[in-house]
Amino acid sequence: MSQETEPKELPIDGTLDLHTFKPEDLGSLIPGYIEACLSKGIFEIRIIHGKGTGNLRRSVHALLDRNPHVKSYSLAGDHSGWGATIATLEKNK
Repeated sequence: MSQETEPKELPIDGTLDLHTFKPEDLGSLIPGYIEACLSKGIFEIRIIHGKGTGNLRRSVHALLDRNPHVKSYSLAGDHSGWGATIATLEKNK
């Protein structure tokens, strides 16, 4: 079996589904996705982390807490409930 070595190209549409990524990739994935969204004028993003045990959600929230472009975030208030987080972004002043 060959191992995939090509980087995945993500659509930059404001929704990031983490189900296909390894938890150790989040430290570069989420900040990079935020930068890409800002460059396209996207100021609200949805990060789908799933419900599970909550470890992935806590990791996502910790990364959002440290990112200077994140104005605020909260769990999605729609059908996904606490399986997704909505973050509001702003460009640095």
